[in-house]
Amino acid sequence: MAKINGGEMLVRALDYEGARDIFTLHGGHLDAIYAACRDHDFRVIDTRHEQAAAHMADGWARTTGRPGVAIVTAGPGVTDAVTGVANAFMDSIPMILIGGRSPLADDDRLPLQAVDQMGIMRPITKWSRSITHTERIPEFVAAAFRHATSGRPGPVFLELPIDVLFARAEEERVEFPKSYRPKAPAGPSRAALATALQWLRDAKRPAILAGGGVWFAQAANELTRFAELTNTPVMTNSKARGSISEDHPLCFGGFGAIHPAAHAKSGGSADLVILLGTRIGLFTGGRNSVIPRDARVIQVDIEPEEIGRNRDIELGVVSDCGEFLRQAIAAAKDEKFDAHAEWLERLGAIRNGSRHRFDDALKDRPGPIHPARMAHEIAKALSPDSIVVADGGETAAWMSNAWTARHPGRFLSHGYLGCLGTGLPFAIASKAAHPDLPVFCIVGDGSAGLNFSEFHTAAKSNLPITVVINNDQQWGMSKHGQELMWGKGRHIVTELGMVHYERAAEGLGAAGELVERAEDIAPAMKRALASGRTTCLNVITDSDVIEPGTLAMYSAATPRPPKEEPKPEAGGETTLPYYGKRKLD
Repeated sequence: MAKINGGEMLVRALDYEGARDIFTLHGGHLDAIYAACRDHDFRVIDTRHEQAAAHMADGWARTTGRPGVAIVTAGPGVTDAVTGVANAFMDSIPMILIGGRSPLADDDRLPLQAVDQMGIMRPITKWSRSITHTERIPEFVAAAFRHATSGRPGPVFLELPIDVLFARAEEERVEFPKSYRPKAPAGPSRAALATALQWLRDAKRPAILAGGGVWFAQAANELTRFAELTNTPVMTNSKARGSISEDHPLCFGGFGAIHPAAHAKSGGSADLVILLGTRIGLFTGGRNSVIPRDARVIQVDIEPEEIGRNRDIELGVVSDCGEFLRQAIAAAKDEKFDAHAEWLERLGAIRNGSRHRFDDALKDRPGPIHPARMAHEIAKALSPDSIVVADGGETAAWMSNAWTARHPGRFLSHGYLGCLGTGLPFAIASKAAHPDLPVFCIVGDGSAGLNFSEFHTAAKSNLPITVVINNDQQWGMSKHGQELMWGKGRHIVTELGMVHYERAAEGLGAAGELVERAEDIAPAMKRALASGRTTCLNVITDSDVIEPGTLAMYSAATPRPPKEEPKPEAGGETTLPYYGKRKLD
């Protein structure tokens, strides 16, 4: 009777899930897995740091809607992956982290790389287990995927002691689970659905705030169809961008479009808000909420415990977002809904104002490159089907404003952890998942220092991505914030100085180019995109320009502005709906 080891069992179980792409960094605890990956023709992408491997599994899920898998060695391999797992946990991203472990037989004998990995991982995962019997490995892999994808998604952790992993068991005695998930998603009750549609018919100024629950339910088409049937405007958060194309006349950008401050003098903001797969947090709950206090709120979430977090909810619906939308479409297709013409016109004015806020900055001018000009030149150079990854404080905000997302899973950026250093790993994972699509990544020069060595991973793995370093020679949001609080020239530990990132990238196997003039950005992008190589464009930008979000955030936190407050360069619109109102020179 044939015998197989734990590595073979693990890889067969992953193969059943269709998870044939693995992000890892070698450790001897894992060799049984690697051997099985080779035998089953898995793609194994080896990184330069375990944090990047975890970020890649996270990024894979964000761009595909399916769990990504990272495998790291015991001890420091697991602890290095903590930031990537925590980032996925905060944003409810389905991913599987598999960690090696010291032998069970050596517990309490001070073996090499022994640390309480379960104690570290439990607070930042949806589910964590240590596998102590070799023949149960497939069972635990199945459970890991079930936990990662069922209900509210999230990361899970499996710990594999080396003596358990390398042990062998009779193949015929090993069970490989086949059916271990619900066949249909949870849907809304008839009463809740009827109430939601009645309130929508009654509303004069409705709005849908769509989040990651829409994307992970694979419900982008349903979201667009429902919005069209009911003439309801849609705003999305970062995870849901593109779930309704931002070219669509019913898409109005981010949640801030309904901020009460933006509508105070024009008839009021939304009177009905449908929260669709988005939690009530930083911008949707509390005193600074974008949701008007007097609005009716319907919250649709797969997780019952999320209903009513941080504010009262008039109607809570526990349901998969896709199933809610499908049933709502079926119920609404023969109904008539108001055109909401005046409300849509007002939202359109806010959207257009935001898009044209920096028109003056986009014109040719002497001096350093304005970051808005850089972002818009990049956006013009990219094809509409590109995947765009934005990493950095102000850098991500500049790119977010300039880019139009037309497809779900094609704009990847920050979430609740505010984690920097995700850019290169997210971009590499996106290219691995979508080899036929252009993948572009913009990174602040501060963020660039965190996972810069992954240029080598992209180059040696033949995963060509185009990367721009927004080089303003500082931690821009931090330095600008210090100067807003303390005055111009008063800052500490926020300057970086000139670094030739393009040369460093060349040393890691990528192509590199320094860009110092705005008119050179488009030709450099064209060369990079056509090269078929991973390329680093080091773009030197104006260090004095403050992104409006930074200005608003620090101004709100500072009771009295400093005497020498730096002013952002901008043009056009003088209203910042997302952050309140402020004049821009």
